Amino acid sequence: MHLKPHQVLTPDGVHTGRAAPDIDAVRARYGALVEARLYDHKASALQRQGRLATYAPYEGQEATQVGAVAPLAARDWLVASYRDAAAMHFHGYPWKNLLLTRMGDERGGHPPEGVNALPPSITVGGHMIHAVGIAWAERLQGTDAVALTMFGDGATSEGDFHEAMNFAGVYRTPTVFLCQNNGWAISMPRSHQTASETIAQKAVAYGFPGVVVDGNDVLAVEEVVAEAVTRARGGDGPTLVEALTYRIHGHTTADDHRRYRVDEEVATWLAKDPLERVRLWLHGQGAWDEAWQSELEARASRRIEAAVAEAESLVSFTAGEIFDATYQELTAPLRIQRSLAERDSQ
Repeated sequence: MHLKPHQVLTPDGVHTGRAAPDIDAVRARYGALVEARLYDHKASALQRQGRLATYAPYEGQEATQVGAVAPLAARDWLVASYRDAAAMHFHGYPWKNLLLTRMGDERGGHPPEGVNALPPSITVGGHMIHAVGIAWAERLQGTDAVALTMFGDGATSEGDFHEAMNFAGVYRTPTVFLCQNNGWAISMPRSHQTASETIAQKAVAYGFPGVVVDGNDVLAVEEVVAEAVTRARGGDGPTLVEALTYRIHGHTTADDHRRYRVDEEVATWLAKDPLERVRLWLHGQGAWDEAWQSELEARASRRIEAAVAEAESLVSFTAGEIFDATYQELTAPLRIQRSLAERDSQ
């Protein structure tokens, strides 16, 4: 079985789609890609400075994340992983909260009212089951909301992936499964993950469609996920989307990818940069110049720096407040523990 990856923009910025895209919409997507990359660079730098815990960089995967979330409505749900900050922010999850989660502050896991997104999942694959449950719950309540869940190729080796796919197929839940196939599960190549020619074809066994897309093409990803969202919203069940992409850096800031990847492989994917192909197309349409690029970067940097300042300015919980933030009502033993904690912290 062979599934050819869907593509709209080639790496050199040539549009191959059926209809010409709206320039203003593409400019908006490009702005989101630029801001996502700047945040990734900033977060990586903060971790090296000891201001964040271990961080999972996503440079190279921005198009998959922004393109996948673009078709979602505010009522739809995003259930994503630790590497999906760009997707979460595009769906309304603040940079400040995403930073707080990497600072070990649980307040980062509380999105603003009206942002339908779960906190980023650290457990590999476990969140897919949550997405299916949310989608099923929305259907039982009579809404047309959809749940999009994002995960890596390594997560498809987890039992949770197959349980989630099976349940979604049987009950036809309005779920979109988005696999960011970046070729590596930490240091294990995709070829050692599965003998399937594609990950997308695994959907067939569970009774719903699978599709492969060029994950470095934001317009192609948006088209494919939009079709999947339409299917789900219309009651036609789930879809598995396999986005072929690549993480340029290590699995996390605690990982040295040079120990298991060759420079030539990284260079090949650098030539497929997801931002550059959009920039080239916009430039060809007379819709990009250096001044606008500088303006985009300056605005994005101000927003990111403001988020960093806000996150770092939050006062840590006192010993007593930790209990108040965890429990709605304290039992008698917990009240005693709270008092002891406050006393010992004096």
